[in-house]
Amino acid sequence: MLWSDPENEPPKELRDMQDMLRRLGVLIALAVVFAMIILGLM
Repeated sequence: MLWSDPENEPPKELRDMQDMLRRLGVLIALAVVFAMIILGLM
């Protein structure tokens, strides 16, 4: 590995965006499960 190689750490904005997308994915998954339960009860 060269000394001029950039750090393997992604920039803060990218990490924040990934965290947000991950939370969004969890929320969407929960919403889908919830909607299926509601529709199943009807």
